[in-house]
Amino acid sequence: MPALMIQGTGSSVGKSTIVAGLARALTRRGLRVLPFKPQNMSNNAAVTVDGGEIGRAQALQARACGVAPVTDMNPVLLKPQSQVGAQLVVRGRVRGNYRAREYQLLKPSLLPVVLDSFARLLAASDLVLVEGAGSASETNLRDGDIANMGFARATGTPVVLLGDIDRGGVIASLVGTRTVLDADDAACIKGFIVNRMRGDASLFDAGMRTIADHTGWLPLGLVPFLDAVRALPAEDAADLHTQSSPAEGLRIAVPMLPGIANFDDLDPLRAEPGVALVMVPPGKPLPAGCALVILPGSKATLADLALLRAEGWDIDLQAHHRQGGRILGLCGGYQMLGRHLADPDGIEGRPGSARGLGLLQVETVLTPHKRLSMVCGTTMAAGEPVQGYEMHLGVTQGADTDRPMLRLQDGRAEGATSPDGLVSGTYLHGLFHADAARRGFLHRLGVAVAPRDHDACVEAALDALAAHLEAHVDIEALLRIAQSRP
Repeated sequence: MPALMIQGTGSSVGKSTIVAGLARALTRRGLRVLPFKPQNMSNNAAVTVDGGEIGRAQALQARACGVAPVTDMNPVLLKPQSQVGAQLVVRGRVRGNYRAREYQLLKPSLLPVVLDSFARLLAASDLVLVEGAGSASETNLRDGDIANMGFARATGTPVVLLGDIDRGGVIASLVGTRTVLDADDAACIKGFIVNRMRGDASLFDAGMRTIADHTGWLPLGLVPFLDAVRALPAEDAADLHTQSSPAEGLRIAVPMLPGIANFDDLDPLRAEPGVALVMVPPGKPLPAGCALVILPGSKATLADLALLRAEGWDIDLQAHHRQGGRILGLCGGYQMLGRHLADPDGIEGRPGSARGLGLLQVETVLTPHKRLSMVCGTTMAAGEPVQGYEMHLGVTQGADTDRPMLRLQDGRAEGATSPDGLVSGTYLHGLFHADAARRGFLHRLGVAVAPRDHDACVEAALDALAAHLEAHVDIEALLRIAQSRP
């Protein structure tokens, strides 16, 4: 069955976006396309229709294909919890926490799981588009590899290598990848694409020839930078450094904690005219005069709470609250806002507990069971409909839960609000993707926004990306390469 793998010369060269664009383009041609990533590393995850979790990028790619996301699309997901360790999710379910060296030893045992998921997608599609992970040239990680060349060799899937000209050195990165790969791995690569060209594309004609001459690979396209992709969810937290909104408008500040997770919760606010979303990196104070501070989700809640205090952001939050500013905690951020947070079983690391920020009268105990579910309901403030998902460890209880943010369809009260109404928290991811709820929330902050369909904006961006790739990539050659899979 046809399949094609897009690998990259490095992280953040645009693999996820290119796969999403190709998925939409080929789906529009009438093919049943399905996305696949053998191994992903991201704290930006999505709940699937079969009750698991996968990387957010694969959920977006599924959307580009017009299908619901399932766990087979990303059978191995690593969710970093520290500089040297991560939570391992296999077929949507938590397997445990592993240090990097431990995971390297474990990888070969995961290959059968990966191959099984891939086979099911092949059987259900006309074409599977596979996304690699990180860099194809990481030969130090080649033994037992399941994410790049190890997968390509095990399945006979042809590879197209993607380089990013915007970061510089793209000729060297593509040619250098060919140089360090062994002959059998290099033979898997059939062509290359250069991404994010700015300015006069003809100036790189000689560059494309140089790469082709030194590698023997087919040049398949030089893709100009496309601003429309900013409307698509980012996969890597590193991309958030460049994603603050313009300075004018209602100011909303978000501290960028190291373990920030599910940060696509913020995308609809960033895209909203009249809102200035300010991402605050460590080393900077939370800006004065903001209407709202959002504490986002976290994959390392206790560690991020400690860093928040080390940065002095707890003092900034207290001052913001005293001056009448509003604060919203999402998932892990909600837990931090309470009086106490405990991890007795060492789910996030070593067992421990910490005093919370005390802005909500609630307490949280982390528990081994992870709640994964799609939910819908209404806001308590005005009855606006909401829908999204829960993805969290822990049980939160306390007096302020008597003033919930939401009423869910199953009758549960969800979230908490302080007596003065200035501080709120919720476990619901996707709160601001609901257009009416987002407008109502912003209106209660004092800004009137025009009706805007966020989902329609994402769909328009996928369509624009698909048309862009149709114009600048040899799609017919890509299909021939995919069909060459034995």
